[in-house]
Order: sequence, then C-alpha cells, then structure tokens
Amino acid sequence: MTPEQKVKFLILALDARWQKKEAPNYAAMTGTDADTGYAALVEAGEHWDSRNETRCGDVETSIPCDGGRHYEAKSVAARLPDGSWVGWTYYYGGGKHAEPEAIDWMSEAYELDCVEEEKVVTVRTFTKQAA
Repeated sequence: MTPEQKVKFLILALDARWQKKEAPNYAAMTGTDADTGYAALVEAGEHWDSRNETRCGDVETSIPCDGGRHYEAKSVAARLPDGSWVGWTYYYGGGKHAEPEAIDWMSEAYELDCVEEEKVVTVRTFTKQAA
C-alpha cells in the first residue's frame, strides 16, 4: 500500500471502532481495498469525523515541514498494526475564516522509520525556604 492508502486504512479502522464493528484486517488489505473502502465512506458521507480525527495524528514527530503562509503546521504520525509508521503534515490555525482541514494532506503522506528508546529523567524542582 502507498502511504496515502495506509492513512485511508487508519480512517477505516477508526470508523469501524466508532461504529462498534470489526476493524478491517490490515495484513489482508490491499491498496485497492483501502481506496474502495474509503470511497464508500465518502459516498455515504460518513468519513468526516474519522478523517478529521486521524488528521491530527497520534504523535508529533518533530520532522521539519512547510507551514505555508496562512497556516501553522507540524509533522505527525500514526502507527499501523504491523508496527510500521506513516506520517503527514497536520495544518492548523489560520484565523477565523480558515479551513486547514480542506488542505489535501493524505496525498502528501510518507513512510517513516521510528526508533523507540526508553529514557530515565531526573527532574529537580527548587523553592526558596522561608526565612
């Protein structure tokens, strides 16, 4: 599947969860299945909520991205059932009449490599003692 089709899978899986239906089988899904399933959601007008929820991403990646002139942007990502990651640019802001959700973000999705490492951090907080 292409990165865009992987995003469509994420949207289909979220919609299935919200509808209390069985999620699509990622291992068996083809790119055509993702395109067809997403097109069916769009045709029924049932894609908006799961699309917009997915658009926000699961984690920020801190990968540089173009914000554009009218919107702020950050790189976000989501993990797929096979452990791989897909990322895209999340556009937001823009003022009262802005429509950042109208930007075609799915076609700009990309594959990501992710290395996870656990870190232990010591945080010290100091306050001045009363005299």
